[in-house]
Formats: sequence, structure tokens, C-alpha cells
Amino acid sequence: MGARVWTVKDALDWTVAYFEREGVDAPRRSAEWLLSAATGLSRVEVYAFHERPLSDDERATLRESVKRRAAGEPLQYVTGEMPFRHIVVQVEPGVFIPRPETEVLVDVALDLIHDVDDPVVLEMCSGSGCIACAIATERPSARVVATEIAPHSVAVARANTERLGVADRVSVLECDLFSDVPTDLCGQVDLVISNPPYIPSDDLPELSIEVLGFEPHLALDGGPDGLDVVRRIVEEAQAWLADDGVLAMEIDETCAKHASEGMREWYQEVRVMRDLSGRDRVVVGRKR
Repeated sequence: MGARVWTVKDALDWTVAYFEREGVDAPRRSAEWLLSAATGLSRVEVYAFHERPLSDDERATLRESVKRRAAGEPLQYVTGEMPFRHIVVQVEPGVFIPRPETEVLVDVALDLIHDVDDPVVLEMCSGSGCIACAIATERPSARVVATEIAPHSVAVARANTERLGVADRVSVLECDLFSDVPTDLCGQVDLVISNPPYIPSDDLPELSIEVLGFEPHLALDGGPDGLDVVRRIVEEAQAWLADDGVLAMEIDETCAKHASEGMREWYQEVRVMRDLSGRDRVVVGRKR
């Protein structure tokens, strides 16, 4: 008797059942994503082509992916990508995974500069480059300079700018915040935007194993009160912002009040905005 032929449906059903036994979060969604990545089918096609046989290579790829996911590795690292607004960015282990709340940050920021012709944008702590690439995609006239301190993240962000066709308008620099930003941008920037490390150090152990065990701590730890990097950005951004320029940052909900109070010395129209879950998440202010 010949070897069993595994169809898409067979593989999906087995993977869902296995993930359920192993306690994997969102077992069906995880199974759909992994099967889609292994076969090249969209998640809709996974159901439309139930009887399609899997090749030996596809089965091998799926087996390895299932093993990694069952061990707790984030789904985005296993598939190598993450949808973000109107784009899909590549992510790898060691690079911070974009979150849905960061889409809200971009939405707020784009609204704040909607009437600025050819806006100049600085992004701090770029990670995968999702913010910079999204802004360049949705505002084709924007020039974006993004900075990131981690070399691996810089490489991934640069690859994303190339893959998404925005490398001519997005520069990714390996440096600490504003340290290597071209000096000709001083006083010329319309928007400084950042999703900095903002989780208070004492709260890190409470994070899920998927986050704490796999994502870079450098992108998570905001110091004792979560505001170490936020304070630096608030202070240093002033020199780079043009008159009437805007600063927008994603923050932890527990830090929102203190972050906004700290901005009022140098910024006007300071306010805190909520994410899709109703939590304080984005703080914005306009240079005085």
C-alpha cells in the first residue's frame, strides 16, 4: 500500500486538533496561517482547495512550523510576516512584532499632518520599519528618516523598505534616537513619531511567554516607570521639529498621565488618545 496522501483539509484538521491539545492560543487561526505559508495558498484558498494534496516539501515545511508554534514561538516569527495597515512587513526573531494599537498611532499622526505639503517625518525606535513604511505608502509625498539602535532590526527594516517599494523615500539609520540624523533636518521636521520601549521594568515578568520569551527586551523595557526613552524623545525632539511641528508617541496606559504632563513644558495642545480597546495609548503635542 502506498504512503498516505495528505490533503489541505487533512493537514488543517490535524493541526487544529494538535494545537488544541497543546493549548496553543487561537489554534484554528494559527493552523490557517501556517498552512497558508507552507502551501502559498491564501487563507480563503485553504478552504476553497480542501482536496488539494500537499507535496512532500509542503508537509516538511508545515511540520517544522507546527513544531515551532507549539513550542510557544509567536506566529509572526514562524510565518515571517505581519499585516500592518495596508502593507505586510517581514519580521524575524529578534525584531519587535508590530501591534494593532500602533496602527492607531499612525492613523493619528497622518491626520495631524494631513494638510502639510511634502511632510518630513522622523521615526524613532523603528523596529521592523512598519511605521515608516506605512506613512510613506499612505503619504507618497512624505520623506521619512527612521532610526533604530539594533543592527538586526535595521537590516529587516531596510529590507522592508525595498520590498514595499519605498526605499527612495525612507532612510533607515542605525543609531541611538536622534544621534546620527542629518543635521540639515534640524528645525525642519513636521512630525516626530515613535513606538518606544514603554513597559515599566517591574511589569515585564507579567508578559506572556510568547512576548517575554521571544521578543527583544530592548524594545519592551521602558525603565522603572516606563518613560526612560519617552523622556529623551520629548526633550530631544524639540530641536528637530519645525515651528508647529508635532510629536506623537505610543505609550503604556499606566504612563499616559505622567507622559502628557511631562510634555506640557515644551508642547502645546497636548492630549492623550485611546486605542481600539479604549485604553490610553497615544500622546501627542505640538511644538510651542
